[in-house]
Amino acid sequence: MDRVLKQWKGRGFGLMLLGAASLAACGGGTPDAVEVAGAVPAQSGHVPDVSTPTIPGLQMQSLSVDQRLALMSGHAASGLALYRAGAANEAAHHLMHLGAGAKADEVAGFDALGFKPELFNQISTELEAGKQAVEIEPLLVEAETNLAEMRRAAGGNPKALVEFLMKNLATEYDSGVDNSVIVNLGDYQDAYGYALVARDIAAAQDPAMFGALRLELDLLVLMWPGKGPLSTSLPPPEFQMAEQLARVKLALASLP
Repeated sequence: MDRVLKQWKGRGFGLMLLGAASLAACGGGTPDAVEVAGAVPAQSGHVPDVSTPTIPGLQMQSLSVDQRLALMSGHAASGLALYRAGAANEAAHHLMHLGAGAKADEVAGFDALGFKPELFNQISTELEAGKQAVEIEPLLVEAETNLAEMRRAAGGNPKALVEFLMKNLATEYDSGVDNSVIVNLGDYQDAYGYALVARDIAAAQDPAMFGALRLELDLLVLMWPGKGPLSTSLPPPEFQMAEQLARVKLALASLP
């Protein structure tokens, strides 16, 4: 089951385990044992010993703003895709991370980037009221635009951000899928969101340099159904996901 994850465990792609994090709420995992792959501390210092308990929220506080924004964008991307696909209940589970259910350590520093939480609050309100996504499509597009603008404002190294998202995608997919069966729906859906955001980050770069990576990320997104990561989806075998991640990894390695 960990074949997907092994694509990101080699030289230069090691995983750092940080405990007691709020991202467990979306993935459905246990809050006491959650992985954020490739986390880069916001400030230099000692990496916590993962064999000892850590204080709640330490994981998210250890990430740079651009990394946290990439993860939160992934939740939003998955939630919006599910909403548009008619899976409102599943969508709400992911959209809460940027709406009224947002946690301070997850969105810290976002205000300075132009974050508009009222957009996500309104989406959640309309969703709970039974509105169909098509009825509020302009609002959904506005939320996506807000996140894209925030990512531009946050900056960061696009290659490093895609690498970071791929590590977390591999972790979530391994947790969410076993023998082409969804065993943790939230994790399976999170992996999809990370693939979408990684593709968008690559698409925003110079195509002469990032074109090959963009192509491999396009193919990665196609590993999920066109409507998104629905609970009725039939995931591809893990070896196929591992092979595509290997191609993404190769494209990343070709970048300076």
